[in-house]
Amino acid sequence: MSNEQHKKYIAIFDIDGTVFRSALMTQLHLALVREGIFPKKTNEIIKPKLQAWLDRRGSYRVYIDTMVKVFKDNIIGKKQSDILRVSHKVIEEQKNRVYTYTTNLIKKIRKTHLLVAISGSSIEIVREFNKYWKFDHVYGEILEVEDGVYTGKIVVEPILDKKVLVEAFIDAHHLSLKGSIGVGDTESDISFLEIVAEPICFNPNSHLYVVAKKKGWKVVVERKDVIYEL
Repeated sequence: MSNEQHKKYIAIFDIDGTVFRSALMTQLHLALVREGIFPKKTNEIIKPKLQAWLDRRGSYRVYIDTMVKVFKDNIIGKKQSDILRVSHKVIEEQKNRVYTYTTNLIKKIRKTHLLVAISGSSIEIVREFNKYWKFDHVYGEILEVEDGVYTGKIVVEPILDKKVLVEAFIDAHHLSLKGSIGVGDTESDISFLEIVAEPICFNPNSHLYVVAKKKGWKVVVERKDVIYEL
């Protein structure tokens, strides 16, 4: 019997801003610019949205959506080998930039729960990240590759409906939601937080925080070296 078959329960984690203390896609984009694979002008497109968010004049969602669009526009025609190489380099440098609360939770439940991670970042860097944090299963965005280069076509986009993804996973692995745990930080995580036995809103944005308050979900905040529940 495999180690996975010994695990009775399931735990679903968002990665970006929940386990990793940034977005994997953001760090990959910045590295691709430094390596000369993406043009420097892409930073100039993203910078105003980032600055607006930092100055509390704009939303994090607008900043991230802009960054994702820029990434997808510029990945067309690029070699997958370059993305893999840079992804490896980013994670080698940043693999320990993680939150204490979520990584301690992962260690605590590793023997009892099947650990599933879902990210909107590209699968190449998600898999690199997982070499160190060893979730049982990871999901990331998959872009089509032909003859070693990206076409720009999206093959899999897991963040469109995380609930559907989780329910399909549970069916495929003959699991139930009994004893299940879910950890997320934004509204894109609400769909799977609604179905797990123990939803945890970790460093939630305002949208998720409002929903958590209404539903009585656990809210955990990690600030500097302090972890507390609201």
